[in-house]
Amino acid sequence: MVAQLQTPSLNFPSDSPYTVPGLIQVFTSGHRNFFTDVMAQALRIAGQGTSVLIVQFLKGGLQQGHEHPVQLGQHLDWVRCSVPGCINSSELDETQKSSLLDLWSYTQTVISEGKYSLVVLDELSVAIDFGLIPETEVIEFLEKRPRHVDVILTGPNMPELILDMADQITEIRRSHRP
Repeated sequence: MVAQLQTPSLNFPSDSPYTVPGLIQVFTSGHRNFFTDVMAQALRIAGQGTSVLIVQFLKGGLQQGHEHPVQLGQHLDWVRCSVPGCINSSELDETQKSSLLDLWSYTQTVISEGKYSLVVLDELSVAIDFGLIPETEVIEFLEKRPRHVDVILTGPNMPELILDMADQITEIRRSHRP
């Protein structure tokens, strides 16, 4: 059961002088299992009435794809790559590669339309590292996104040029306390 919160809509036009510029946040780590922290932030923000999109580029297994987003509450859409399992290497067959590139294209389109105020691009750094999505395209996309859109990028080995663009960088480390 999902609780639905009714929140007032302010409906400021995107070119309003009162629009706060969106931020680029990076969550990075040496390991790939910190998504729950980012998900909790996205759920909290969506619960407050902000439209949120979560895109998991390397996760599959649900035959979801962007054609069948999961809706968590009223304001959060969650899409994954339309592949039978997770992508763990740069060696993809044509179906996997096509699915990943379709998801990247879809992501760029819906963000440029301004439908979402927060977008989480999960493990995008890994997709870049594998050579599946060109770093230059990601940088160009981040520069041209609508002014109000906040973007959270996650993954290990985030490219230096993206780190340079980031307004906030959070490095998650494991603590080995006795």
